[in-house]
Amino acid sequence: MAELRRRAYLSAMQVASWLPRVELPFAAPSRPELLAPPELPEPAVSVSPAVAPPAAAESRVVPPPAPPSERPRIDVPRPTGVVRNAKVADGEALAETLTPKETPVAPPRFSLQLLRAGHCMLLVELPTGEPMQRRDPAYLLLKDLLRAAGLPDSPQLIGEPVRWPLLVRGSMDQGPQAALEFVQSFIGARLEEQDPCSCLWLVGLPAIRFAGDADAEAYNRELQIDGLGAAWALPGLELLMDEPARKAELWQAMRRVRQRWMSQPE
Repeated sequence: MAELRRRAYLSAMQVASWLPRVELPFAAPSRPELLAPPELPEPAVSVSPAVAPPAAAESRVVPPPAPPSERPRIDVPRPTGVVRNAKVADGEALAETLTPKETPVAPPRFSLQLLRAGHCMLLVELPTGEPMQRRDPAYLLLKDLLRAAGLPDSPQLIGEPVRWPLLVRGSMDQGPQAALEFVQSFIGARLEEQDPCSCLWLVGLPAIRFAGDADAEAYNRELQIDGLGAAWALPGLELLMDEPARKAELWQAMRRVRQRWMSQPE
């Protein structure tokens, strides 16, 4: 590819013959006829006027050889500044050709709601993207979890739901890393506005992934998040309803973690 690109550049500049000063990597071998030295014209033989008669001398005079045709010189504009070595430039061009281009990562899609219950903050996954209603089975299950944890079972909404991606169109980066930074900064700003928080509940895999930078292996475990403090990772409410066997493990984990907020004064 580097040789084809080089030839295309030379053709565009109308350069028929071109020889590099150094050996180029992956370049085709030079043509031998270009490396051969140019042939010098043979000197004309002068005829002495004393040997040949004037008439014969005039008839035998060899016309001087025509000067060899030379191609018009084309001045190629060169960029100002430091000229890089040709070998280095060709190596960079080859590296760009061989380096695979990174495929854009599709932005994740999730909706999260931040709530406050006593000394705890809750970041809850909204599977439908809409706020939970009071008679939703998921909301009733959340109230049961709060009562079992010794917290008020009527959590307070903190701000609007966080929906990702933020923009339907546009060139702004909305990949997983951008989502992680946005969610953590959003929670950090809300924590500064509220009273001190003993523990942050991360309910659902999107909350664990984009607030705690963890995965499903962190279910029922405690996390320490820089800038956010202590957190507790829980399975999503719908997952708990679909797999009731997870509630036993959740209850065992809650008995260990609840000391964080139960020891706080009212």
